[in-house]
Amino acid sequence: MTAQSARIALIGNPNSGKTALFNALTGSRQKVANYAGVTVEKKEGLVTTASGRTLSVLDLPGTYSLRARSPDEAVTRDAVLGRLAGEATPDVLVCVADATNLRLVLRLILELRQVGRPMVLALNMYDIAQRQGLRIDIEGLSREIGAPIVTTVATRKRGIDELVAQLEVKVAAMDAAGELTGQNEWREPTAAEIREAHAKAQRIMKTYVRPPEHPDTMTGKVDAVLLHPLAGLAILFALLFVMFQAVFAWAGPLMDGTEAGIAWLGGAAATVIPDGLVQSLIVDGLIAGVGSVLVFLPQILILFLFIILLEDFGYMARAAFLMDKIMGGAGLHGRAFIPLLSSFACAIPGVMATRVIDSKRDRLTTIMVAPLMTCSARIPVYTLIIAAFIPERTVWGFANLQGLVMFGLYATGILSALAVSFVARRLFWRGQVEPFLMELPTYKTPDPMNVLRNLWLRAEIFINRAGRIILPLNILIWVLATFPAPPEGAEGPAIDYSFAGQLGHMVQPLLAPIGFNWQMSVALIPGMAAREVAVGALGTVYAVADAEEHVGTLAGALSVDWTLAMGLSFLAWYVFAPQCAATLAVVKRETNSWLWPSVMFVYLVALAYLAAFGVYNAAVALGWG
Repeated sequence: MTAQSARIALIGNPNSGKTALFNALTGSRQKVANYAGVTVEKKEGLVTTASGRTLSVLDLPGTYSLRARSPDEAVTRDAVLGRLAGEATPDVLVCVADATNLRLVLRLILELRQVGRPMVLALNMYDIAQRQGLRIDIEGLSREIGAPIVTTVATRKRGIDELVAQLEVKVAAMDAAGELTGQNEWREPTAAEIREAHAKAQRIMKTYVRPPEHPDTMTGKVDAVLLHPLAGLAILFALLFVMFQAVFAWAGPLMDGTEAGIAWLGGAAATVIPDGLVQSLIVDGLIAGVGSVLVFLPQILILFLFIILLEDFGYMARAAFLMDKIMGGAGLHGRAFIPLLSSFACAIPGVMATRVIDSKRDRLTTIMVAPLMTCSARIPVYTLIIAAFIPERTVWGFANLQGLVMFGLYATGILSALAVSFVARRLFWRGQVEPFLMELPTYKTPDPMNVLRNLWLRAEIFINRAGRIILPLNILIWVLATFPAPPEGAEGPAIDYSFAGQLGHMVQPLLAPIGFNWQMSVALIPGMAAREVAVGALGTVYAVADAEEHVGTLAGALSVDWTLAMGLSFLAWYVFAPQCAATLAVVKRETNSWLWPSVMFVYLVALAYLAAFGVYNAAVALGWG
């Protein structure tokens, strides 16, 4: 620590509002990376005090104890104790507590006292505690734990200045002392010491915290409905149904506008750039390829909007509780619900989120089935094929048929994940699934700025992905689809004579039993790097091949060139399609072995081929070939 800087660590229970406090402290001055050697996410930001001192604030993963049971909790423990390679020891600890639920955090505070670092307790959500008439003896509690207490409402930035002032006092005292005060006395406690700490926490709670005069009965009343074994599940499935319907219904106008803008850009570029290779590269390679993926950004953001809102409302933990019995019957731990739900956005954060599962076997099972969840990278593929072959009409008087098909594809992925986990638990590692324990947070109103910040971050990630991965791959596809030029007097489209055409024709016989033509075969290859690139590859291939002569859109071109059986086979393949290279790399890092990503790749290829084979041949038998 220098005279003008210090390192602050935020630590607290899950659902204590710790990340909201981090956002209130640091605002836009934050960055996200990973800790060295692990895939646990590291959030760090800067705050400047009134005197001009810079504080580096670290948002640590939530934990109930320094006795780490999961990789996330291990990172928090090691960061607090200064054991992380390449990471400086925190100068001051800020324990963030939900003011309405101090029971569990008191045991964590007792452990943090043993670490010997200066500490400040931030009583967050204090406005809710006041509304409930919860009486906390702040002065007495502060004396008991040996640390100053600041009341905060992170979502409204109340108490932030007071917290920063307290941190500055602590840091200034350390500067004056010239060294860290206190000795680290923490060690793994015995069972007897855990019971003793629990009893002490109970005594502190009883002494300094009085029961609320106006208890939160609304949460109990709402939970009586939302957690009902039948009504709760019905509401959960209805929410999921609405979410997938909205992905189509709400995004339609935005997608049409985006598509029109991309078409205008392509036309404008074609009028400015002379005919030739440069025009083909810009219009067919860049605009047609990347544009055919960017058009799906509205759908992806709508999906993320639902997930963020459900998390912020406090419903996500309830959904996990509701799904525990169903998932337990399939051999999955109840905590697997949140990683699997995260995988609807992207399998990478889903795989990384399995660190909240304590048991290594349960964590590995969840990792292996996470790719079967329909990630956002599949949405462009699904939407393209559905638009090409499924008519846009209303069924049952209220449901969009295209949305129903999309819902069916998501449901197929979910059921497949449950089936694979059931088989894995029975064949490879038998044993009972550990019981599911989770603290249910109180219901909260989402902070609009936090929701918008998260949505912007997701849009940024998707667009960045389009720039870093999709753009160069589409340029590669354009090169493969353009060169070599056909010989003089050659018949048929020029792309037949290109490297892409040759490669597609070479692979196509292996995929002929599932109805794939050579263009589909070409699209699968770059799709291994990022699945949404398959759409860009098809856009590039068909643009180069002048398929737009038939119909002005890629979906129209496919509806002319493919049969319904081929389209359904392509959808079936992508329900189980092998993971993108980035996901396989993350699985390798999470499991610290090449065995499991190899097993994942092989079993997904086998499932995809078998599913596509069955669907294609069934569709042909029904006369759709």
